[in-house]
Amino acid sequence: MIHPLQYISQAPKTGTHLDAIEQVLQAGGKWIQLRIKNLPEAEILPFALSAQELCKRYAAKLIVNDYPHLAKAASAFGVHLGLQDMPIPQARQIINPDQIIGGTANTFEHILQRVAEGVDYIGLGPFRFTRTKENLSPIVGLEGYRKLMEQVKNAGITTPIIAIGGIEADDIEAILETGVYGIAVSAVLTNQTQTSAVLADMNSKLALNSF
Repeated sequence: MIHPLQYISQAPKTGTHLDAIEQVLQAGGKWIQLRIKNLPEAEILPFALSAQELCKRYAAKLIVNDYPHLAKAASAFGVHLGLQDMPIPQARQIINPDQIIGGTANTFEHILQRVAEGVDYIGLGPFRFTRTKENLSPIVGLEGYRKLMEQVKNAGITTPIIAIGGIEADDIEAILETGVYGIAVSAVLTNQTQTSAVLADMNSKLALNSF
């Protein structure tokens, strides 16, 4: 099952991606995406292996961003691929049959593309400007989500769509009203001193208290 609250890793001010991931896991996070940019694939492998061990310890699922080979090597739950990353069909040939693939989208045409490629979920955004991602796609915004999700509904698309990009806890209810399946967050949980409280608030808004 695709979890409707996803954390995308970010290195904290002091520490590593693994420190941030463990903090979110300790607070109750159940879906972690390891997203390390600007490092060679070989150097990300130890992070993927360690992140998977952490996720197993906390009964959570790990998604590896960008690298199907690393997702397979770490026995992660799956891989997430951007529009400029490896084609979905090629990635399917690499990962195990029980692993999933998520794909990024920014427009309705991208959504149709991802559905045709057979992704298991779609990360749609960005909601607003975020420093987490370089080469940011055009901002979708709340009105953009409304229009896109109306098109999704009319097209009969059932692939889970996750809103992403600069989302704060106070944005969740309005975003969910557009019809998206869930949200992905990063900065709002990274460098957070009250991680458990913030995550609990998000879970409450997503009606995940018993998830």
